[in-house]
Amino acid sequence: MDNTLIRRREGPVLVLTHDNPGVRNALSPAFYAALAAALAEAQADAQIGAVVLTGAGGFFCAGGDLRQLARRRELAAEERRERLEGLHDLVRTIRGCGKPVVAAVEGGAAGAGVSLALACDLLVMARDAYFSVAYVKVGLTPDGGATFFLSELMPRQLLTELCLTGDRIGAERLAQFGAVNRLADPGRAVDEALALAQRLAAGPARATARIKDLCRRAAGATLDEQLEREARHMVDALGDAESAEGIAAFFDKRAADFRALHGAPEARTK
Repeated sequence: MDNTLIRRREGPVLVLTHDNPGVRNALSPAFYAALAAALAEAQADAQIGAVVLTGAGGFFCAGGDLRQLARRRELAAEERRERLEGLHDLVRTIRGCGKPVVAAVEGGAAGAGVSLALACDLLVMARDAYFSVAYVKVGLTPDGGATFFLSELMPRQLLTELCLTGDRIGAERLAQFGAVNRLADPGRAVDEALALAQRLAAGPARATARIKDLCRRAAGATLDEQLEREARHMVDALGDAESAEGIAAFFDKRAADFRALHGAPEARTK
């Protein structure tokens, strides 16, 4: 297991920090396994309501380690594909997690680090942070879903320019496209992400997972497919104790206590 993934609890929020600043938190197969395991544990723990993902040392993630990629060139094509699937499986794991995952980006995210950030449900960036998909500068092509995620946010012409030139795009401009949920002062991205995650963690856990599913599938669905999905989730939600609590709280003119339904303590723990 990768020992560069630091876990800490902030009440119902699990904060996961990639702590390998010497290589700007470059990715590795061991990190894929560690992060996937942490997310699986968060998914299974009713006391965890949301996750924050960040990087240590003032930088989110530099993407793939070029030293590892250089060694991978010597492998057969099938083996190179197998190694790449580790990254892609991690992206699928982040997207499939039933708990909200908030990325907190300081400094920047490059290459597959962009994919990692955008696979999360919500994005908080320091105002001076940036994204870079500069694969072209070393004769490589994007992976980890980078082109998929970026195509959801920006016109094709800009996506193509970023990928062909390797130029950076800053947080302020990304925010103009609606890609960033919160802009933070430098050094404050984790604080902003944690505040957002705490708010999400106080919500109804099962309804949150259903809403995540609806939002994740909406863009690729037909209207009829999405109406069917919405109907199924609404029927299930109406039969859930969460909606009973939420509706009762509305009529009682009080705040709904969804956390109590899952037996989750509110005290901050480390």
